This record gives sequence, structure tokens and C-alpha cells, in this order.
Amino acid sequence: MNAASLASTEYALNTLYILLSGALVMWMAAGFAMLEAGLVRSKNTTEILTKNIVLFALACIAYLIIGYTLMYGAGGTDNFADNADFFFQSVFVATAMSIVSGAVAERMKLLAFFIFAVVLSAFIYPFQGSWSWGGGFLAEAGFVDFAGSGIVHMAGASAALAGVLLLGARRGKYKDGKPTAIPGANMPLAALGTLILWFGWFGFNGGSQLAIHDIENANAVAKVFVNTNTAAAAGAIGALLITVFIWRKADLTMIVNGVLAGLVAITAQPLTPEPYTAAIIGASAGVLVVISIISLDRLRIDDPVGALSVHGVVGFYGLMLVPLTDASATWSVQLLGAAAIFGWTFVASLVIWYLLKVTVGIRVSEEQEYLGGDISECGVEAYPEFTGSTKR
Repeated sequence: MNAASLASTEYALNTLYILLSGALVMWMAAGFAMLEAGLVRSKNTTEILTKNIVLFALACIAYLIIGYTLMYGAGGTDNFADNADFFFQSVFVATAMSIVSGAVAERMKLLAFFIFAVVLSAFIYPFQGSWSWGGGFLAEAGFVDFAGSGIVHMAGASAALAGVLLLGARRGKYKDGKPTAIPGANMPLAALGTLILWFGWFGFNGGSQLAIHDIENANAVAKVFVNTNTAAAAGAIGALLITVFIWRKADLTMIVNGVLAGLVAITAQPLTPEPYTAAIIGASAGVLVVISIISLDRLRIDDPVGALSVHGVVGFYGLMLVPLTDASATWSVQLLGAAAIFGWTFVASLVIWYLLKVTVGIRVSEEQEYLGGDISECGVEAYPEFTGSTKR
């Protein structure tokens, strides 16, 4: 095979791999939708599904029109098709917005949420992404975030935190200053969503290698897959052990968040750790996420699905673990990167959420919240036979 034919084959292999990885990440949208639908009350199921489908559509279009160029400029590479790169990056920004959806569930207006989705996808997310993946000052400083523990997950959680603080807690969540459990409606859906996310994460992390055309890259992708899977498994075990220790019960909601915590933590650098180290990273993240969920609840920060803990607290944790296995990273630069991502995303989001609050409003009325988003915002119930409002 001559050099031109070899280069053409490598280009085609890399392009195909990135496209398939992007399709796996797109499938994560289904995972987020099922997870959130399972963890909200039945009267808000259709509304949460509507948010997840429409946010994905809005994110892709906004990133196409403005976001990708803002983040990467003209782009261009000889290793794979530019359109493959755009597709892969666009499903990442949709993932960041999906994180916001769960945290503000059950009390936010659809219109405000959709407007924010456009702003985050077109401006807020790509602006901070340009500092690292786009070759900006964080990249020059040596900041390492292989697949987006900070750039995607912590950024999404930072945007969500700003919204949650302005939005306030769901009615009935806190009584006499103490948190009250509001159980989700469908644990099978939550478990299904978790397994879909686990599966899609192989595209999220594995695809971020951006090449598979030779032995070195193929071995790297294989190691990323093993470490991603190991961290998720260990995260589930870590969460299980601490829930049994605290409550003497195997709490499924905490276990699924333990899986996701393990995945988020390893995302910052899934290539350099050995599998046993990945297991430690995942298990510790599974323990951390349970502690974080409990702590935020006591601080009266209402997060129905645990997104702030899974993607925010653990996203930061993952970034700060990178120097343990990656000699190119330093704690000072990792901290700088985390501070820059959080600072920009939180402040910019807070401004946008506030402007929405004083214009179109961000919270549904008390009556609408009581009825649920399915009726008040969508006019279609997910379970009409069981909720009873449409019975004849």
C-alpha cells in the first residue's frame, strides 16, 4: 500500500470511529431522559421527556450556527472529516445541557428552560470550551481534561446550580427546615437510563481519543474502555457499601448515581491509570457522591436527580485526581482550569437565569406545580390510567 492509500485508509477509519462514537454519545440522551423520567414524580414525566428531546434539538442547532465556530474557529484536520468532529462535539454540548434538565426538574417553566438551552449551547459552553479543547489559555497552561469531567460535566452542573439557587426548592421538599424525601415514580426507568448511559459512555470516553488507525491508538482506546467500565462498576459498589453502612439498605437511587459518579470521575483522564487505579477512582467517587447528595440536601439545595453532586462535585474530583496518574498535569493548573470553568459558567448562567426570571419567569405557579408539568406545560400525561385526571 502506498503512502496516499495508507493515509486515505487511516482517514476513513478515524472518521468512521468518531461518527460511531458520536452516535453512542447521542444515545446517552435516551439515558438521561429515562433516568430523569424515573426519578421525578409521575405527574412530571411527559414534561421531563419533552425537555430532554427538545434540548437535544436546540443544542445541536445552536451549536451548528454559533457554538462550534466560537469554540474551535475554522477547525480543520488531516486525520478525520471535519463534519465528524462537529457531530461528535455537538452531542457533547447536548450532554452538558441534559445535566441542567434534571437539577431544575418539577418546577421550571419550559419556555425559560428552552431559551437557556440555546444560550448555553451557543455561547456559555463553547466559550469556556475554547480555553481548553479549542487551544486557548488553559490548553497552553497544560490543563488536562481528556473527555470532559470539567469542560462538559462540571460546566453543566455549574449552570444548573445557578438555576437551582434562583429557582428554589420544590414545594413540600423541606418541612420545619428538614429535607423530606420525594420518591421518583419509576425505578425500572431509572435503572434502564443508567445502563444506557453506561453503554454510551464508551463513545464519550473512547471517542475522545479521536483516532484508532494504528496499534498505539487502538491500544489506547481499549484501555480507555476498560478503565471506563471498571470505574463505573466500582462506583456502583462504593455507593452500595456506603448506603448499607448509613441506612442498612441498598438504595437504588444512590447506586445508580454511584455508577454515574464513577464514570464522571474517570472521564477527566481514562487513559493513564491502570485498571486497579481506575477501580479506586470509581469506588471513591461512588462514596463521595452519596455524601455530597446528603450534604446538599441538608443545605436546602433541591436537586431531584442528584445532578449537582454527580456531575459537579465529582467532576471537580475527577479533575483533581488527574496528576496522580498523568505526569503532564499539575494540581495548580488543574485547579486553575476548574476555577475558570466554574467561575465563567456559574456567573454567566446566573445572569441569564436572572434575566429570564425578571422577564418571562422561570418558575411555574403553585397551582401548576401541584398539578404537575404533564398537564400544566404539556397537556399530555405519561400515565393517564394511573394518575386519574383524564379518566371518564
